[in-house]
Amino acid sequence: MSSPISFKKFELPPLPYKVDGLEPYISKDIVDVHYNGHHKGYVNGANQFMERFTKVIKGELQSGQYDVQGLMRGIVFNVNGHKLHALYWDNMAPAGKGGGQPGGALADLIVEQYGSYDRFKQVFIETANSLPGTGWTVLYYDTENGNLEIMTFENHFMNHIAELPILLILDEFEHAYYLQYKNKRADYVNNWWNVVNWDYAEKKLQKFLK
Repeated sequence: MSSPISFKKFELPPLPYKVDGLEPYISKDIVDVHYNGHHKGYVNGANQFMERFTKVIKGELQSGQYDVQGLMRGIVFNVNGHKLHALYWDNMAPAGKGGGQPGGALADLIVEQYGSYDRFKQVFIETANSLPGTGWTVLYYDTENGNLEIMTFENHFMNHIAELPILLILDEFEHAYYLQYKNKRADYVNNWWNVVNWDYAEKKLQKFLK
């Protein structure tokens, strides 16, 4: 007898602060819509696509009743959308706890590889502002060689480097800033630094240092 086929559902994680916790840099209205609307939508979408995938595995949908390529893209888009947003929320903290400059090993690596924190920040901002359309700007820690690598990836998956942990992540979809900043994405990018959770980034880095 074959085992029952099932996948565990994805769940929306709680915000690590109140919806108004990032004000004035990211408004309560944006966090509310972004978290309860968009992020929750990716969680629901991921579960719906996985339910359909389960039906394919069970043979409840026959060939011609589904588009496997579209199914896979739907899973990747929604699962990555969910996971990237979870990282994004954790990567920020209310003013006072967030912002400022990094310390510890992360600060040392930034100075070693970028010359100074100010130069690192300048390059990160320039990279973020170069992103065409919508997507993310991230700081990876490369576990192979210890490099801190700044990367943009479009949508939820294009240009993503496999298996590299993300230390910093900036959401550049319009829903992350438009209610407050309108078409001035650069202002949002500049103000985001006031809520960066450097303690979170340092703790994550420490997991991978040899």
